[in-house]
Amino acid sequence: MPAHALPERAARAALAAHFTPGQLADDLDRSTPAEVWERRVRLDGSRRLAQYRPQEELAQAQLSCHFVIPSDAVWPTALTDLGPSCPLGLWARGHDRLPQLTDSAVAVTGNRSATEQAVTLADAFATAVAEAGHTVTATLAYGVDSAAHRAAALAGRATLAVLPRGLDRAHPHDHAQLLSSIPATGGAVVSLYRPGTETSGATLKASAVLMAALARAVIVIEALDHAEAMHTAGAAFALRRLLLAPPSTDDVRASGNTRLLTEQHAVLVPDPQRALALL
Repeated sequence: MPAHALPERAARAALAAHFTPGQLADDLDRSTPAEVWERRVRLDGSRRLAQYRPQEELAQAQLSCHFVIPSDAVWPTALTDLGPSCPLGLWARGHDRLPQLTDSAVAVTGNRSATEQAVTLADAFATAVAEAGHTVTATLAYGVDSAAHRAAALAGRATLAVLPRGLDRAHPHDHAQLLSSIPATGGAVVSLYRPGTETSGATLKASAVLMAALARAVIVIEALDHAEAMHTAGAAFALRRLLLAPPSTDDVRASGNTRLLTEQHAVLVPDPQRALALL
């Protein structure tokens, strides 16, 4: 590597701030991240990339969280299953705990506007999963996901959270205390996005795929068809992760579960004990 070339971490962070992995896959097959960044800067007619200062930006961002890259010992090896879509890096709080947390990660996810029955099920499944030694993994969303984090915390177990925005703020914003409590109690929070990045439809979908890839299994408690939880379910199915779902109810908010079970994409788990047996 030439003396003036960017360090790999700074180059990967710079590329991740401006491109998706798919946009760079061919280039990274032939060149180092630093070489790809330099080439992209040269070809950028807008000069926007030339104004970006990778090392300074990385140093500033890492005041609040760490940028983990594939060459790090703590990198989650399960992300290799994403192939060309494997992230360039992950922003993380509690990054040193990622290996043990992701080794047994089980996602528990579902509707933000969840039924009372779904919240009760989320509590039961997350408690059982956590007490069995698995890492409850979820977003910080209202409803099923945040209920899963809280249930695992009450069981005295650390959790893993996946955010669709930069780790400088929670999503939703009023779950800031939950965001802070997870790394403070032995867990970790990860994101594909540098601090300051806001949530969008694209970040929600990409984060759903990330959560599925990090987990060895996904439990969909209750999901409205086409909701964010169904993006996670779809990614889990594509990645051949174990996909589990409790029986769907007559409530319209369980339409996603109905489809997953009807199409035999998910395995029916009538209770947490059955889920644990499959895990």
